[in-house]
Amino acid sequence: MSLARMKQRPVRLVDGDKRAVRTQFGALCWRVKNDKVQVLLVTSRQRKRWILPKGWPVDGATPVEAAEREAWEEAGVTGKAKPVCVGVYSYVKDINSEDRLPCVVAVFPVKVKKQHADWPEKSERRRKWMSLKEAAKAVDEKELTAILSGFDPTVL
Repeated sequence: MSLARMKQRPVRLVDGDKRAVRTQFGALCWRVKNDKVQVLLVTSRQRKRWILPKGWPVDGATPVEAAEREAWEEAGVTGKAKPVCVGVYSYVKDINSEDRLPCVVAVFPVKVKKQHADWPEKSERRRKWMSLKEAAKAVDEKELTAILSGFDPTVL
């Protein structure tokens, strides 16, 4: 998938403050099983929606290193991330009942080498391997649906 061909959706700014937009880095954790590409989704903490592992930039770490860290902390998997952004999507993070924060997520592919039985956020999340088609239907963000639908690890 080419970013140039991906339809972007507008970001909604909180009170028109452009400084309120935050960047996160996401991990598109993938593997091949029975000759089919699968991706790993996790549930969000509060609303239990299916999402990619993602998080804030880490001081001193590259975006791809931050994505690998999120794959471990939120999904309990380790592997090697490619330093290629396969897409960008936006969403609004609910901080509390009154505050909402617009976020832009840069997504990096992580080829999973090991799935661990225990990980930092195990008690807070569920994880599930899905086909690309299933994952694209499971997520709420239209841009993320497009990223998942067009993901092809053979071009990495």
